[in-house]
Amino acid sequence: MSNPSFRPKYVSFDCYGTLISWPMTPITKELVGDQIPAEKWDRFVAEFRGYRYDQVHGEYYPYEQVLQDSFDRVCRKWGIESDPSAGKRFADGVRSWGPHPDVPAPLKKMGEHYKLVILSNADDSFLAESVPRLGADFHAVFTAEQAGYYKPRYGAFEYMLDQLDATPEDFVHVASHTRYDHMPMHDMGFRNLVLLDRGYDPVPPGYDLTVVKSLDELNTMLGI
Repeated sequence: MSNPSFRPKYVSFDCYGTLISWPMTPITKELVGDQIPAEKWDRFVAEFRGYRYDQVHGEYYPYEQVLQDSFDRVCRKWGIESDPSAGKRFADGVRSWGPHPDVPAPLKKMGEHYKLVILSNADDSFLAESVPRLGADFHAVFTAEQAGYYKPRYGAFEYMLDQLDATPEDFVHVASHTRYDHMPMHDMGFRNLVLLDRGYDPVPPGYDLTVVKSLDELNTMLGI
């Protein structure tokens, strides 16, 4: 994004957390109940997030089961009871959530000037429900199910490149999760990487990220 005259062929996005809101913690709280003392709650939530990240480093398998397995692992670590319906509860939540309030208007505007793409760490069935809520036209929507890999596996990004017959230079990529998106993409040669900062991750040095607080800010950078 350092070159103001750069015009990408595609603006690609992570979906969940970046465009669609991600209130995972309230469901986690319902499932855990009072098994975790209040002063340790933030640490439990952070470790659950870490297990979700670790769980997607193998071959693709359905996202609902990824959520169940991650929850089982963090509960086992903490010596508490896991709920066997957790995966379904989380998956139902993800399918029900809508966009962040600051997304639909600027995203629609962006879609009138650029080809928009989603690369999401979920199954097709999740995106089928979530994408229409975004209210913008997408050129393509790619999922972990289609790719056979979750991000941060390179195979997920290679699938997007192959399907679009594109190179890393063709993209501006927008995400709120640095470890899933920006870090592996930077390693693969993507350079126009935008962190839509929603407070999930610290800004890592050395990855040349363009940090924005809103899609309106990004539209300005894209000359819209």
